[in-house]
Amino acid sequence: MIGIGTYRPRTIVCNDDLVRGTTYTDDWVRRRTGVVRRGHAAADETITEMASRAGSRALAAAGISADAVDMVLVASMSDLRQTPAAAPEIAFRLGARRAAALDIDAACAGFSYGVGMADALVRAGTVRHVLLIGVDRMTDLVSREGSAALLFADGAGAVVIGPGDTMGIGPTVWGADGARRELIAHGASWRDYRDRPEQPWPTMQMAGREVFRWAIDTVPELGRRAVEAAGLEMAQVRAFVPHQANLRIIERAAERLGLSADTPVADDIINAGNTSAASIPLALEQLRQAGRAHRGDWALLVGFGAGLAYAAQVVQVP
Repeated sequence: MIGIGTYRPRTIVCNDDLVRGTTYTDDWVRRRTGVVRRGHAAADETITEMASRAGSRALAAAGISADAVDMVLVASMSDLRQTPAAAPEIAFRLGARRAAALDIDAACAGFSYGVGMADALVRAGTVRHVLLIGVDRMTDLVSREGSAALLFADGAGAVVIGPGDTMGIGPTVWGADGARRELIAHGASWRDYRDRPEQPWPTMQMAGREVFRWAIDTVPELGRRAVEAAGLEMAQVRAFVPHQANLRIIERAAERLGLSADTPVADDIINAGNTSAASIPLALEQLRQAGRAHRGDWALLVGFGAGLAYAAQVVQVP
């Protein structure tokens, strides 16, 4: 990784704003999720707009021009258009006119999947520079009345991945558990909505307790496998950056991983909510800006989400 950039929505919404008129309280949201505030995208902060802003900042940080990008990968689950994909438009906006461009839908694991794909493509010599963007507008997918609205949010984060003299990204350990696919799923299909337009807008449904139990078992094991695959010891990991699903999942997973007591653990969810595919790059950049992670440090990234899809790798902080 040679550059990172992020975009956070202009509008910040606190718990009190969302629980007003409901049976939920600010204290309940904090205890269950860890979220205090989150960003909600305005009408003009579209998937392509947020992604383009983050991508432009990543290119500037990497010190390369858009025409040096060979591929644009966009990890997202919330672009409501079936076609065309968002990536070609984003590539065009940025000026990456010759780049291959495609979307990845691995939900909240999408960014980690993208890191694995970009790393493999660069190593194979198929491309030289990949712009990988994680972006989601989760507020379009969740019911405004349910508890999911208290957790999910919007944002974008991007990295540039390119060749280096030494290993900067370890092997990706990934997989999927399709037997649990219904734990996080769209409640109805677009066909259902077309045929019965009187029904409520299709929203994403999540079995929170089951996902919690699955995650606190899966994430630590996945993280250990990724560290081992890179030929590192856990003591060499200087930052833990899991998908910002829920602060309680993050805390339990960190405990079970066996990290050094002084290893920083990303907690961007407190101020950003769960931004799905954007959460890992947003959290990584937040650690950098806070001085808790430094250029060249080994960071363990673990993405997991609907599918249930999961992926992990260790990377050097850009």
